[in-house]
Amino acid sequence: MNLKSLLAKPFAGYIHKQVRKSMQTAVADQQNILNSLLKTGVKTMFGKDHHFADITNHNNFAQAVPLRDYEQFKPYIEKIKAGKHNVLWKGQPIYFAKTSGTTSGAKYIPITKDSVPNHINTARNALLCYMAETGNYKFANGKMIFLSGSPELERVGGIPTGRLSGIVNHHVPRYLRTNQLPSYTTNCIEEWEEKLDKIVAETIAQPMTLISGIPPWMQMYFDRLTAKSGKSVGELFPGFSVMVQGGVNFEPYKTKLYQSIGRPVHCIELFPASEGFFAFQDSQESNGLLLNTNSGIFYEFVPAGEIFNENPTRLNLADVKVGENYALIINSNAGLWGYNIGDTVKFISTDPYRLIVTGRTRHFISAFGEHVIGEEVEAAMLQTLERCPASVTEFTVAPFVAQGEGKSYHEWFIEFETLPADTGRFAATLNDCMRQKNVYYDDLQAGNILQPLKITLVRKGGFIEYMKSIGKLGGQNKVARLGNDRKLAEGLGDVIIN
Repeated sequence: MNLKSLLAKPFAGYIHKQVRKSMQTAVADQQNILNSLLKTGVKTMFGKDHHFADITNHNNFAQAVPLRDYEQFKPYIEKIKAGKHNVLWKGQPIYFAKTSGTTSGAKYIPITKDSVPNHINTARNALLCYMAETGNYKFANGKMIFLSGSPELERVGGIPTGRLSGIVNHHVPRYLRTNQLPSYTTNCIEEWEEKLDKIVAETIAQPMTLISGIPPWMQMYFDRLTAKSGKSVGELFPGFSVMVQGGVNFEPYKTKLYQSIGRPVHCIELFPASEGFFAFQDSQESNGLLLNTNSGIFYEFVPAGEIFNENPTRLNLADVKVGENYALIINSNAGLWGYNIGDTVKFISTDPYRLIVTGRTRHFISAFGEHVIGEEVEAAMLQTLERCPASVTEFTVAPFVAQGEGKSYHEWFIEFETLPADTGRFAATLNDCMRQKNVYYDDLQAGNILQPLKITLVRKGGFIEYMKSIGKLGGQNKVARLGNDRKLAEGLGDVIIN
């Protein structure tokens, strides 16, 4: 056993034991975190604005601190950028994680000295839990890659600023630096396709054991490796045994990724974001992701249907139920308070607290009152692929609102790797699966208000062309699974097959 894997073994056992212990104390840990956050927050500008000194429990907190998204939170961020101290958390952030915004351009998410361990240690814990459970320590001896953004940082208001993955790159432990690929120079390349070619050149002859990234961009990497070598990824990297992924639902990409590898490998799923590292797959034997309940974040859960209400229900961890769809709200030692991160989750277990990510609060279709969410369209697609064999590279869904004659419908833009034998049957099956998934969608068709969905074919590589055209190719960017307007649909105009 190599020295690194030898040293990892006792540490993995220790961390695995600590994670198992925290499963039993999750609710108490959450209460302690809230108390700790308030103790520090009371001295901040935000804490004074919201009377933290008078808060004694979660109900008080929910009444004092309204829910906010980034646009509503932005005035406090602007004060930090102007050089103010003790605005959201003590002192100033040590980083801003820069990410794509909605109406106001880029978002600047604070990362503090206290919140850095949440990002670094959670990724570490996921790998160590995997080691302890499976006994696979060998991958620690090989080369590892994380398909990430540039580690180069700019300064905004005097604070180092960059993509989260680039910031995390600066905190990779020294003992892993010799295992890490690609090189720093390659990681700094901004143009994704140029960067990907360099990554392929640097890794194709290396003993890769772990590959990590979001699924669509891992697939691009795999495709280029195979095109250059003529081999499957599994043949090219015989020691490759661990795939780490997150950022999107894995299931729609799973079949093609494993086909590209050509053999089984273990997969570890993560739920990170610029705002925090929320959950991770702690076991190969259990479904779902273990909520990170003891890492500086106090969670609240709002029933998804209430998230845009003026006074939505705000539940703490002890109140959640299995099977309910919740908008995830965080309060953290990064100085985020009542912060709506925009993701929805569903618990599949409360002993321990394991969940799945079901979509985005703003990614839905309800042009006709159907409120279709990402989880439903992805599940319908997977069921259809089981009944009508095909291979799908990417897809998105948009409403088509009829003007004048004709009925409205949902339009599915699908890029097939392998077409189904009968596209008409595929569309009919997909529509039936959607009707089974969403009762409102079913009612609208039964009432002759909506006609069955229609499929528009996107040429191979079309979604990549689209993402490139809007400057969002690579890194942590991903295609929205669905939207309540036709903005994305119209952007695909040049890559559809008429």
